Amino acid sequence: MSTAIENMLSRRSIRKYKQDPVPDEILNKILEAGTYAPTGMNRQSPIIIAVTNRELRDRLSRMNARVMGTDSDPFYGAPVVLVVLANREVRTAVYDGSLVMGNLMLAAHELGVGSCWIHRAREMFDSEEGKAILKELGIQGDYEGIGNCILGYADGPDPSVRPRKENYVYHVR
Repeated sequence: MSTAIENMLSRRSIRKYKQDPVPDEILNKILEAGTYAPTGMNRQSPIIIAVTNRELRDRLSRMNARVMGTDSDPFYGAPVVLVVLANREVRTAVYDGSLVMGNLMLAAHELGVGSCWIHRAREMFDSEEGKAILKELGIQGDYEGIGNCILGYADGPDPSVRPRKENYVYHVR
């Protein structure tokens, strides 16, 4: 079996992280993989904001928690947050950004880094605070939040595989 398929079958969402930083050389490989995700008509509508700054990471966590209606850290202590946004003007923006998220998580797994897709990026960056953050970062354009890909080293064993549901695939010959 190919390494790519093995990674697809063995990757799991990690929900407890050590505080060890992800080295830049590994993070950069993960980010590069994200930029090679297919996009509709190769328009490359997504952007990735790689957040390793603790202050901004914690601010994003608090924003996400507010949307969710909780005080807990929705990023599960992960030291890295990759925010994926996509240009709203492109019809395939959500699909394009979702493929970026998939590439990021598979690349992380291949490199021994845990990941998890955390939702509510749309609500975060549709808010005035989210728009202000983009402005502070010098990011211009009409972007929709697609997802937050948290990264770090798992603090504990990987979750077990859940059985696949029946009738997942309907094969027509």
